[in-house]
Amino acid sequence: MPEPTVATCDAHFIQVERFNYAYGDHQVLFDVDLNLHREDITALIGPSGCGKSTLLRSINRINDLVESARVVSGSIRLDGVDIYAPEVDVISLRRNVGMVFQKYNPFPRSIFENAVYGLRVAGVTDKRELEEAAERSLRLAALWDEVKDRLHEQATGLSGGQQQRLCIARAVALQPRVLLMDEPCAALDPIATARIEDLIAQLRGQFTFVIVTHNMEQAKRIADKTAFFYKGQVIEHDDTMEIFGNPRQKLTEQYVTGRLV
Repeated sequence: MPEPTVATCDAHFIQVERFNYAYGDHQVLFDVDLNLHREDITALIGPSGCGKSTLLRSINRINDLVESARVVSGSIRLDGVDIYAPEVDVISLRRNVGMVFQKYNPFPRSIFENAVYGLRVAGVTDKRELEEAAERSLRLAALWDEVKDRLHEQATGLSGGQQQRLCIARAVALQPRVLLMDEPCAALDPIATARIEDLIAQLRGQFTFVIVTHNMEQAKRIADKTAFFYKGQVIEHDDTMEIFGNPRQKLTEQYVTGRLV
C-alpha cells in the first residue's frame, strides 16, 4: 500500500492522527492521518467498505452506540481537543458536530418539532426562542418558504428531498461547527439531489463539511478537498481538482477513472 499524500495547510480544524478503529476483532481503519480545514467542504470517496463512514461516525462518536466498536489507537482532535479524551462530554461534542444520514429520517412529529428537536433536548422551552430557531434553521435549509404555512403538519408528509432538507435544518438548529453527511443524496432523485447540492453550496463558509459520497461527479461539484480511502487507509488527500485531474497515486487514478472498484 503506498504512503498517502496529504495537502498541507496551517488551518487544521479536525486532525485525525494515526487513527486505528475496529469492530470487535475486525479492524477497519489503519493509521489514518487526515487534516481537515476550517469551513472547507471535504468529500470522502472510495469503494464500499473502505472505512469512509466509520471515520465519519467517529468524528462525532456516534459509533460509541455500537457495542463492539472501539478505538485501537490514535486520536481525532477538534480545534485542538482530543474528542476521545475521558473528560470530553459526548453530548456537547454532538451539539458541535451535527450529522445527516443517508436515509432521511425525520421524527414522526410535526415539521416544527423536528426543526427544534435538538433545542428541546438541550432544555430550551421559551416559545419565542424556539420559533425563531425554527425559522432560522428552516431558512438555512432553504425550506422555510415551502413549509412556513404548514409547520404543524407531520414531517413525514413532505417529499423525500424536503425531508432530507428538514433533517439538515434539524442539524443546523443547534448551530454546530461541523456538519457530517453520510451519502446525503443516495436516496434522492436527481432533482432533489441538485437541491441538496445547491444548499450545501449556499452554506459554504458557515460550517465545516465532511461528506461521504460514492458519486464522483458530486464530489467534483461540491468539494474543496477530497480524500480517497482504500481498504481502511487514506491513499491520497488533496484539492478536489488535483485528485480528479492529477492524482499522485496510481490507486487514486484507477479509482477516479473507474478502473478500480
